[in-house]
Amino acid sequence: MASHDIPIGSSQISLADLSERSRDIFRQIVESYLTTGEPVGSRNVSRLLQVSLSPASVRNVMSDLEQLGLIYAPHTSAGRLPTELGLRFFVDALMQIGDINEADKRAIEAQVAGRGQSYDNVLTQASGLLSGLTRAAGVVLAAKQNVLLKHVEFVRLEPERALVVMVSEDGQVENRILPIPPGLPTSALTEASNFLNAHIRGKTLAEVRLELERALEAGRAELDQLTQKIVAAGFASWSGGDNDDRKLIVRGQSHLLDDLKALDDLERVRLLFDDLETRREVIDLLGRAERADGVRIFIGSENKLFSLSGSSTIIAPYRDSAGRIVGVLGVIGPTRLNYARVIPMVDYTAKVVSRMLSGQTGT
Repeated sequence: MASHDIPIGSSQISLADLSERSRDIFRQIVESYLTTGEPVGSRNVSRLLQVSLSPASVRNVMSDLEQLGLIYAPHTSAGRLPTELGLRFFVDALMQIGDINEADKRAIEAQVAGRGQSYDNVLTQASGLLSGLTRAAGVVLAAKQNVLLKHVEFVRLEPERALVVMVSEDGQVENRILPIPPGLPTSALTEASNFLNAHIRGKTLAEVRLELERALEAGRAELDQLTQKIVAAGFASWSGGDNDDRKLIVRGQSHLLDDLKALDDLERVRLLFDDLETRREVIDLLGRAERADGVRIFIGSENKLFSLSGSSTIIAPYRDSAGRIVGVLGVIGPTRLNYARVIPMVDYTAKVVSRMLSGQTGT
């Protein structure tokens, strides 16, 4: 990734501010943390370095790195951990991100790009796959308003209830139960279905909603009052309101319990679980990636939602056949995620999902 200046208080730090020795020691501290989650002391760092350096010399450099705000001592021990700022500096300036390996590529292709999958299934598979491969929580945010519609059907279930079935052009099927007036003739349901099917094909929910509102207000819809109410209620049932215009899929939260080191870790995971329950805020956070061209990384308190749990989020947008961003996917986990492996994995999964939604094949 490209190098960036990182703000430290009122000043800036760049790679040029660190000697080669400081970079090596800082890298060892971060990589040790990402592997073990534990603080590392000067003696262990000196053993890991390729050049011979005494623990005392390492301690001097660690003191300088601490002054810069890149590392800290979590307790009174001599061990050090990277700060959130240090992790950001490492990810942006020092980490080498390679290509996704062939085994992970094959796993993603096999699970996400299977033939004949519905829109819902593709997204669910993507979320579960990322969770399994990264041992974190996999998340997908789908913008339902961007789904292109194909067919609608009203089916009576009981005298006062009907089923509304919506089929999108990419194979997604949604069902809603709709209350209907007692004694409503079956012909009204048929007429409502025919009217909607004449207006919705190839349009998004937002486009259809606007067109129907205009048609009904202008009296251009040749429907009786009762059928108009069925059309409006049926459309509202799968348009959703502000809280239902996006679909959030979270898979694999249990992976976050796999590698707890202490009671402090358990408390952070509990806080993260609480954060994930605040659906609206998670959606708002993930929605910020919809304005990005590629992978976005939020570390710890860089996003307010996960600041208490000290979690990182790695997400990337995916697109439809017209090249429009229609959602985001990625992972949420501890700050010691394997960034070098997870970043290209999230990026590749987003590309595979985009290809599936575009009806394309190949790699």
